[in-house]
Amino acid sequence: MELKIIKTEKQYQAMLDWVDAKFNEKVKTNSPEGEKVQVALLLIKNYEDVKYPIPYPNAIDAIKIKMEEKGIRNKDLISKIGSKGYVSALLNKRKPLTLEIAKIFHNELSIPADVLLA
Repeated sequence: MELKIIKTEKQYQAMLDWVDAKFNEKVKTNSPEGEKVQVALLLIKNYEDVKYPIPYPNAIDAIKIKMEEKGIRNKDLISKIGSKGYVSALLNKRKPLTLEIAKIFHNELSIPADVLLA
């Protein structure tokens, strides 16, 4: 398999098939063939990122998911963000997510800044 930038769906499918075959052969990652597979995977990822981009989730939805994962309730945010009413309005998308509050969620919930600012 010649490793080059994937430009078409046909090339993409051929690269996927080749990588799949190498996985079935159980190629060792530190061998020359294994390194070729790693480069192929990078080429595949690059093609997928361009051809099939995944949009960022809604910032408020991401905040709610992280809160649920960490067991944080609305009332736990009052001391950091503001009143109970403000927290509720923010999480129900009635108030905008400001840059200052986005920084708080970034630091407290480890949500990537680009998700909060998208």
